[in-house]
Amino acid sequence: MNYLWGGMLLVGILYGAFTGNLNEVTDAVINSSREAVSLCITVAGVTALWCGIMKIAENTGLIASLTRKLKPILRFLFPSMPEDHPAGGLIATNMIANVLGLGWAATPAGLKAMEALEDLEDARRAGRAAGPVRKKGIASNEMCTFLIINISSLQLIPVNVIAYRSQYGSVNPTAIVGPGIVATAVSTAAAVIFCKLADRKHRSHY
Repeated sequence: MNYLWGGMLLVGILYGAFTGNLNEVTDAVINSSREAVSLCITVAGVTALWCGIMKIAENTGLIASLTRKLKPILRFLFPSMPEDHPAGGLIATNMIANVLGLGWAATPAGLKAMEALEDLEDARRAGRAAGPVRKKGIASNEMCTFLIINISSLQLIPVNVIAYRSQYGSVNPTAIVGPGIVATAVSTAAAVIFCKLADRKHRSHY
């Protein structure tokens, strides 16, 4: 990606120089830099607000309560994962943050969930846990399912897009909420169907 973006910038600068539009290129760089800083400040404020709300929800036990309510969904999506495994709580936290549109808050929990799922695979290879065993370096069914569900990311409040629309002068920044719910609901449904079909295919080999 570094080479791709660097190449695009270099081509743009060279093209502007050869066509006599170098001043426009310079103005675009300055204006874009100003907009980038302004956008970062806006997003940082939104992030701080929602991460603070998530922390309050965690301290008041709301996250733990929602995690318990998500157990039937987790059991459906991850039938081979032990019920009280630490990955379950981390996956639930990641899903809750994604539903609220807090990708920034979801990422740390997602990374820790992947580490916990890797520990589960190590336990399976050592014979300490039940479930299909994968060779070292090959993602487990739970890892693949979690990654796909995380990417599909059902969102009720697309905070990122609302922040961008507000920053760039949208008359109604929250108008994206309805279409966003529909789009992410469809993508999540497709992800769940795909994961269950793939899981059934893998189970037929054991």
